[in-house]
Amino acid sequence: MNVDLLAHPAEEVAPQLLGSVLTCKTLEGTVSIAITETEAYSGAADPASHAYRGQTARNAVMFGPAGHLYVYRSHGLHWCANIVTGTDGIASAVLIRAGRVIEGEDLARKRRGEKVESSRLARGPGNFCQALGITAEHNGADLLTGTSVVLSGGESVPAALIQVGPRVGVSKAHDWQHRFYLAGDPTVSAYRLSPRAKPSAGA
Repeated sequence: MNVDLLAHPAEEVAPQLLGSVLTCKTLEGTVSIAITETEAYSGAADPASHAYRGQTARNAVMFGPAGHLYVYRSHGLHWCANIVTGTDGIASAVLIRAGRVIEGEDLARKRRGEKVESSRLARGPGNFCQALGITAEHNGADLLTGTSVVLSGGESVPAALIQVGPRVGVSKAHDWQHRFYLAGDPTVSAYRLSPRAKPSAGA
């Protein structure tokens, strides 16, 4: 994986990340997950983006450079991981929504629960981070030259397998077609419309 692939708007990069692999090394061990579902978020033009109202201490990583990890807490409960894309200084990131554990399944199951099915270990952005071992300490991690969390190329995904749809669970710009996922893959999370969602204009 190289920065040239990531140096484009999130909606262009998001489908290309399908099949790529995120690996996290901790004192407990190593877990690798192949990405099966993503969502694109841009900046000032995207009402659902954390960067919609400008740069803050919380979202600073999202403004670049590309190739770093933006980690945030969702609803005070779960960590969510985003791969920063685009041009340095302009907010753009891809939320990793789901994946398939390809290394370290025993450790991922220890983190998620012994009775959790393999297909559900990293289904949903919070579960993805829990299985991988991603926390606040990984915010800003360099995915291309770092060692704790690494993004690498995986199996090539045929274009015919990539499905596009609206984003999950957001109330603003929820109908933007910025969610990308592998058709028929059991690890992909279920679509859920936010009860606060209203029709919106946009991409």
